[in-house]
Amino acid sequence: MSRPAEKLDDAEIVAASLEDPEAFGELFRRHAPRLHAYLKRRLGLALADDVVAEAFATAFRQRGRFDGRAEFAAWLWGIASNLIAKHHRQETRMYRAFARTGVDPAEDGVAELVSDRMAAAAYGPRLAKALASLSSQDRNAVLLLAWGELSYAEIATILELPLGTVKAKIHRARTKLRKALPGENHDG
Repeated sequence: MSRPAEKLDDAEIVAASLEDPEAFGELFRRHAPRLHAYLKRRLGLALADDVVAEAFATAFRQRGRFDGRAEFAAWLWGIASNLIAKHHRQETRMYRAFARTGVDPAEDGVAELVSDRMAAAAYGPRLAKALASLSSQDRNAVLLLAWGELSYAEIATILELPLGTVKAKIHRARTKLRKALPGENHDG
């Protein structure tokens, strides 16, 4: 590589990693923290560590197939979404346990804000029950938006669905989730 990895865009790093596999480490540095935070909320801490590692290992092995038509992050999150599907039962069990007990298994024990903690305590079990009741693909779409902080277009790329389908899935999921929250306005 003629330029340092920090100066290259993601696609250039993928290409450079074909000759210099260590260059791929820069992609891990850039993308792992956000992906891990998202997966922790979806699957819990133990599985998040495993799925992040598996997603990057898969991306590394398949980096020769990365064609640059999509952003690397969307490609990586697509790999992670496929891995999440393998853990669908675990995720559903986690949400059902949260709904029964009111204890969020993804919580690390340190609330950022007291108001967030109180809101989670009030809404958490009902929200978890509603999340568990969503289809895997609807839950994936709405959580990529809410916890992954991805755009509709990025979600469409990750899930390999038309943009309109993603919008419909998220609308459907939000409607169902709103109904689960007490005292929320259900008009829209």
